[in-house]
Amino acid sequence: QVQLVESGGGLVQAGGSPRLPCAGSGIMSYIMAWYRLVPGEPRELVAWIGITGDPHYADSVKGRFTIYKNKAVNTEHLYMSSLKPEDGAVYYCNTVRQSWKWGQGTQVTVAS
Repeated sequence: QVQLVESGGGLVQAGGSPRLPCAGSGIMSYIMAWYRLVPGEPRELVAWIGITGDPHYADSVKGRFTIYKNKAVNTEHLYMSSLKPEDGAVYYCNTVRQSWKWGQGTQVTVAS
């Protein structure tokens, strides 16, 4: 079972640009994704990236977020920009099929 470790969250000003890395063995071999969870709402698929590096985004983040894989260190990243208060959530990485056990996630809090 792959252990996923997300990091990079914290308190960010609206309009800010945090970077969220995700580490886990096998990341480069799967279609990976970033999700976010707000209490009381279903987990939202934010972005995913194919094995060949082709990215896809939810409409809510398109043009502001970038998903990227770093082959050298076997990590997946979510580059966030123009952050909005509604982007505040716990962010998780996983395969696009949610194949692996969820990690702890990383909290992003947006200060307006």
